[in-house]
Amino acid sequence: ERSAAFFALGLAKALREPVALVCTSGTAAANFLPAVVEAHYSRVPLLVLTADRPPELRDVGAPQAIDQLRLYGPYAKWFVEVALPEATPALLRYARTLAARAAATAREEPAGPIHLNFPFREPLIPLPAEPPAVSGSEALAWLGRPEGEPFARVLAGSRQLDEPLARELAELLGELPRGVIVAGPQLDEALAPALAELAAMLGYPILADPLSQARCGPHDRTLVVDAYDAFLRDPEVSGALAPQVVLRFGAVPTSKPLLLFLERHAGARQIVVDPAGWPDPLHLASRVVHADPVALAESLVVQLAGMDCRPDPEWSELWRAIDMRARATIREEVERIEEPFEGRVFAELATLLPDGATLFAGNSMPVRDLDTFFPGGERRIRFLANRGANGIDGVVSTALGAAAALAGPLALVIGDLSFYHDLNGLLAARRHGLRATIVLLNNNGGGIFSFLPQAEHGEQFERLFGTPHGLDFRHTAALYDLRYSRVASWPAFRKAIRASFTGDGVSVIEVPTERARNVELHRRIWPAVAQAVRRVVLPALSR
Repeated sequence: ERSAAFFALGLAKALREPVALVCTSGTAAANFLPAVVEAHYSRVPLLVLTADRPPELRDVGAPQAIDQLRLYGPYAKWFVEVALPEATPALLRYARTLAARAAATAREEPAGPIHLNFPFREPLIPLPAEPPAVSGSEALAWLGRPEGEPFARVLAGSRQLDEPLARELAELLGELPRGVIVAGPQLDEALAPALAELAAMLGYPILADPLSQARCGPHDRTLVVDAYDAFLRDPEVSGALAPQVVLRFGAVPTSKPLLLFLERHAGARQIVVDPAGWPDPLHLASRVVHADPVALAESLVVQLAGMDCRPDPEWSELWRAIDMRARATIREEVERIEEPFEGRVFAELATLLPDGATLFAGNSMPVRDLDTFFPGGERRIRFLANRGANGIDGVVSTALGAAAALAGPLALVIGDLSFYHDLNGLLAARRHGLRATIVLLNNNGGGIFSFLPQAEHGEQFERLFGTPHGLDFRHTAALYDLRYSRVASWPAFRKAIRASFTGDGVSVIEVPTERARNVELHRRIWPAVAQAVRRVVLPALSR
């Protein structure tokens, strides 16, 4: 059930439509909880349909009977204890209406999971019966709407600012030439061109998290900045790039240096755009705009077109020059690293993924290395990750669910602990005949903790944080009949990736790395970037 729930999450994430989950009663329903939590925080529509024992068998020791009422607590947008089934016109109309309402509620912003709990009495498999000869309202209940129409269609529009409020916001932005647009994780591919047009009007750089869908694609990327995670680590550079206003779309960005940058410049007006939520863990927002992000960006463009908006070309050019210098330095430093290096995996994939591919990043280090090492480009690459609750559980199943829904190659880059956590999800690959590439970064433990101060505490660190497992994953691939290769050079990595994209089924490409060495290689890059970028920043500040 846990794996199935994450598989459904991946389907719904890719389709952006509700997907139904069905299970029996008891702990089967409890195993849905991690995916329900992720769906809640990442705003993915799920329909969770749990079977249950009838009321008279609760709290009396009956098997598979636990308290399933509001089992998922605040993580379900809506909970319904469904009526016991009866073959009557009234109950049939109720069931059809409930289905329509549940699907619409799951889809409505902010999207999320709906929990319908179904108590059943025996016999659980009733005798099949032909619908009776009925007419009028009874026929509607038994047969539904003509020609397969939904029983109840819900019509809902997107939230938009009234014109006076949109004009007020546009006037504010037009008076502040030194601003930045922060594009955080979100799934709507229509946002990227809308932000590009808005950025061009204002002269604001777009700091594009890859999960924003704005870093890559055919839209205008003139003002897209993709190396901020590297150059904002330098305090001198970060301090010099003080914005007057920050306009933020999407969820909280992945990059910690970016969040520290926003916190450092708390005096700037920070405007958060979200359809219904409050994604502001820094508590710095001066305005929260509850509106559809695409509609708002397009509305601001219309308003700004009628104003005397004067962007500061030196501001946007400075960001572009810094970004280009930082990206070139990262590329040069990475190309010097011939040994297996986790960051280089993403730099290599940036050249190997074809147009229309999907890259799914595991949590912990992979999603952070994606942010740092994957440059923007004109190819349409869809980026996905479970960044709602940021857990390492269920990632294999979620990625395979997305692979079942999407056309084009899908590559999952995942750490060894996360892969181990969701091994049973691999059964879906064979059961559904899926195609996917799994790049397994195996550093024999929790690599992200090696970047933290507790890494200096030797034996205790390994036992509590490093958690080495010593597993040989080739046996996992054999168990599920997957193609497997272990690569130790970049030519071998490229060859394996290309072969996986042209072959059938699922390929596991294992890249062995060493945790302490991985930290050293990361920390070699940051000073080089800082030194290169200061050559751009300091002359600009002296003018």
